[in-house]
Amino acid sequence: MLPPCSISILALVLLRSAPVVQPAPAAPSCQSVQRIELSLTAGTYEICVSPGLLTGFVFDVPVVVDLQDEVRFMEVTRSRTSISIIPPVDMTPGERLRLTAVFGDGSVQGRVTFILVAHSGQAAHQVEVYRDKRTRESFQHEMEQERARNEQLRNEFERLQHRFEQLSIECGDPGGMRRLIASRAMGKDGIRAQDFRKELIGYTEGMLSVFRGTSYRSTYRVAVEVWLRNDSPEPWTAADAALVDATGAKLPGIRLWQEGAIPPKERRLVVVEADAGSGEPVGDITVMLREDGPRSISIPKVAIPR
Repeated sequence: MLPPCSISILALVLLRSAPVVQPAPAAPSCQSVQRIELSLTAGTYEICVSPGLLTGFVFDVPVVVDLQDEVRFMEVTRSRTSISIIPPVDMTPGERLRLTAVFGDGSVQGRVTFILVAHSGQAAHQVEVYRDKRTRESFQHEMEQERARNEQLRNEFERLQHRFEQLSIECGDPGGMRRLIASRAMGKDGIRAQDFRKELIGYTEGMLSVFRGTSYRSTYRVAVEVWLRNDSPEPWTAADAALVDATGAKLPGIRLWQEGAIPPKERRLVVVEADAGSGEPVGDITVMLREDGPRSISIPKVAIPR
C-alpha cells in the first residue's frame, strides 16, 4: 500500500493533469444582469424569476412579445424594445412559463423563446438580448468574465502547486531538484545564496528581531528566509509580506510561508518568495512582514545574489 503522503501527491498530480470537464447545463443562474448573444448561442433560454420581483428584458431591435398566462402576472409593461414583468404571486418554485419574442418581420429565424423559471426570492433583474450585433459593453462584459475565470483558475493552480511542493518536502521527495532543472528554474549556476550582512543580525523593530537570514536567487525567482525572534508577550504570525526594491516597487508573485506562530521569547523561520525576471539584477531589497494586527517589521538592505 502506498504511504499516505504518496497517495496525497498522486491525487494532486491527477488534479493538475486532468482535463477540465465542462459541467452539464443546469438550472438558470440567478445573476442580476444576464446578457444573451443570439448570434453566438441558439435554443431556448431559461431565465430566473420570482413572484414580487421585477425582471426586465431589453432588446437591441424592436420586438413583439407573447407572454404565456399574461393575465396572471402582477405587472407587464411593454415598449418597442423592452418588456418588464412581475410574475404571478401564485407562481410556485420550479413552475415554468413561456415568453416569446418575435423580431422585425416575424420570420421563424427572428423568433426567440425564454422559459421563465420560478425561484424563491431570487430573480434576474435585467436580461439584455443582442440579435444583430454585439455592443461594446457586451464585449467588455465578456472580457471581464473571462478575466475573472482565468484569475480563479490561476489561484487554484498556485494553491495546488504550493500544496504539491509541501507534500514533496514532507515525503522527502528526491525529485525536487529534477523538477527545478526541468522547469528551467535552476540554471548551470544553481541556486545562489547569500547570508544577511552582519549589521542586519539583531535588527529590531517593535518586539521582533532578526536572529539570522539568507537570501536566494534562481533563474526566475528570489526568496528570503528570516529567523525572527518574538519578544512580545503574544504569539506572532505573519499575515502579509512584500519584497520592495530600491525604487519602491513591490516584486510580483509574492508567496509567504511560516514555520508556525512564533511563541513569546522564541524564534521561528519565515520564508518570502517572489518573481524576478531572468537575468535581471534586483539589488538590495526591503523585506516587509506584518501580522493581522499592529505588529510588523521591515528589514532594509537585504542583498539578493546576482
